[in-house]
Amino acid sequence: MLSKKIENALNEQINTEMWSAYLYLSMSLDLDNKGRKGIANWFKVQFQEEQAHALALIDYLQARSGRVELKPIAGVPTTWNSVREIFNETLEHERKISGMINALYSMAEEEHDYATRQKLNTFIAEQVEEEETVVNILDDLTLVGEDGVGIFQLDRELGQRQFVAPQL
Repeated sequence: MLSKKIENALNEQINTEMWSAYLYLSMSLDLDNKGRKGIANWFKVQFQEEQAHALALIDYLQARSGRVELKPIAGVPTTWNSVREIFNETLEHERKISGMINALYSMAEEEHDYATRQKLNTFIAEQVEEEETVVNILDDLTLVGEDGVGIFQLDRELGQRQFVAPQL
């Protein structure tokens, strides 16, 4: 059984994952409106991944006899000035999520909740991958810029991404 402290923290993380999904959907829509269909697709897949993260935490909470408490999701921005701005914000956001997952892990460790700690290991690995991917895209943007053939090719490349449910 989960402590109330861990249960509350997991509910907070569920809300954050849903907010992240909402943020990435908003980014996808903004990019689509600006003709960056491939990059919009990349963010639509991010949207699906964040929903999957929330559902994995919901399933875990229920499996441990915890109570899921869905709360309102705060609003998100709806426009960005550039592709680079979107990816910079994405990296900042993913680093924030990593910090939250690490804090949850520390809390589980303090409470000797080894099952929750084990569950969070998969999220920690996922966050390492998320941050690395965004850093690589930012590096690519530095090489190609945001105009011309390079961004066209990057848009096409990111448009190939397909959703594969994470194994959480």
